[in-house]
Amino acid sequence: MALMITDECINCDVCEPECPNEAISAGEEIYVINPEKCTECVGHFDEPQCQKVCPVDCIPLDPDRSESKEDLQQKYLKLTAQKAA
Repeated sequence: MALMITDECINCDVCEPECPNEAISAGEEIYVINPEKCTECVGHFDEPQCQKVCPVDCIPLDPDRSESKEDLQQKYLKLTAQKAA
């Protein structure tokens, strides 16, 4: 699953720089996660770094974006290949 940021976000700016896939950006009111870029840090870290640093625990799994670890690994490989090109 990709992650999502809920409206409990306080715009503290700590999650965005932690994302190795640059999937987090400032939205109109709160930060948002691009599900096409979110791998839950699979391929980079053992746990999602944004969840690790979030002081208000507002980054749950997105129930509308069910993905297996294998799917996330494939997405990671695709994203890293695109960066290298």
